[in-house]
Amino acid sequence: MGEVILVQSGYSRSHENGELLCDSVPLRVIAETYGTPTYVYSANTIRDRYNALSDALTGVLGSSKFRLHFAMKSNSNLSILGLLRGLGAGVDIVSGGELFRALKAGYTGVDVVFSGVGKTDEEITAALKAGIKSLNVESPAELEAIQRVAESLGVVAPLSFRVNPDVYVDSPHPYIKTGEHGMKFGIPDDQIVELTKRTLELPNVRLVGLAAHMGSQIAQAEPYGITAKKLLDLANEIRALGVTTLRYMDLGGGIGVTYENESPMNLIAFANAIAPYVIESGLELELEPGRFLVAESGALLAQVVYRKRSGGKDIFITDTGMNDLIRPALYEAYHAIDSVSPVENQIVADIVGPVCESGDFFALDRTVGEVEQGGYYALRGAGAYGYVMASNYNSRGRPAEVLVDGDRYGLISRRETHEDLLKLEYDTPLWNIE
Repeated sequence: MGEVILVQSGYSRSHENGELLCDSVPLRVIAETYGTPTYVYSANTIRDRYNALSDALTGVLGSSKFRLHFAMKSNSNLSILGLLRGLGAGVDIVSGGELFRALKAGYTGVDVVFSGVGKTDEEITAALKAGIKSLNVESPAELEAIQRVAESLGVVAPLSFRVNPDVYVDSPHPYIKTGEHGMKFGIPDDQIVELTKRTLELPNVRLVGLAAHMGSQIAQAEPYGITAKKLLDLANEIRALGVTTLRYMDLGGGIGVTYENESPMNLIAFANAIAPYVIESGLELELEPGRFLVAESGALLAQVVYRKRSGGKDIFITDTGMNDLIRPALYEAYHAIDSVSPVENQIVADIVGPVCESGDFFALDRTVGEVEQGGYYALRGAGAYGYVMASNYNSRGRPAEVLVDGDRYGLISRRETHEDLLKLEYDTPLWNIE
């Protein structure tokens, strides 16, 4: 393909012909092979992100143990899960469905940490039967539910308290903050000691860790250090009660990535901020990166189907809609938009989709390459919270997914068909008549 100029890890333009590449594969070829919309992921980018974080922690923590548990809510494709499993990752799950996926992808129970504020008895049962590493408890009522289910199964449930540390983070959107008091996530830090006393009265639970998660798109290391210090102090208070079973300090995920002009996290500063408290605690560190590992690996390919002018502006209508990538509509999120093939001109335009909603757009008044009808755009940074949040709104099938690894590429999820849209439905009710 000739020499390349790096645009973003995993994506580059060839000097030879100006084509946009994922690793060494032209995105135009993928679009023409599988159609659009199609999600594309760079395996090498995922490896690079995983290794960068792992190396930073190893360099600072030394012999202290740690493990990265991929937050699979960000991207739960089986092939992506398999790639990360091969690197040594565990998984962080938030539903019974994600547990099912993780086990199908080859993870075993000890690879799994189960977070989430609304675990049902059915989900708790499945998790305990799978022998998971820890259930992250998010309320006193959930603690009682776990005791009840564990007793019925005749097992002892390993659990961690998810602490709400009341730490402020400067996240770009309020919907991705989770670590301040008054939010639905976690147990307020001032309730943890009393709740620990309750665990000592329950025969079918064992407290093995303390966890916290402050939110997403965090670029500063300081909040992690503050949170690690709070977990260390709580661990010391808990041990003073006679608890000897603590094994894990879980600092969640949330490490920010660059979509537009955000500053990336300094991974060495991050590791240095938490290391003193992790080392002093003697606990194994757990981290749950999701977006950090996969966001920049992904692009969503869209074809321009029409172009028009309205209100003095140019509008490019693509075959790809908010049902395929909802982040711009839901979070006002920015995704870089590149022409897949080289273009001569730049133009200020709206890039929109076909869904019957005014909020169905990816960019407004954005300077983009002027792509002709039938050409392709790549919506960048789409590897996290893209396909997993896709829907069938307007009775549209979900996109295909393709993984690229060097010079090879392959389908990892086929495009949904019209028939797929109906596979769970009945054309007449199955009446329940007594």
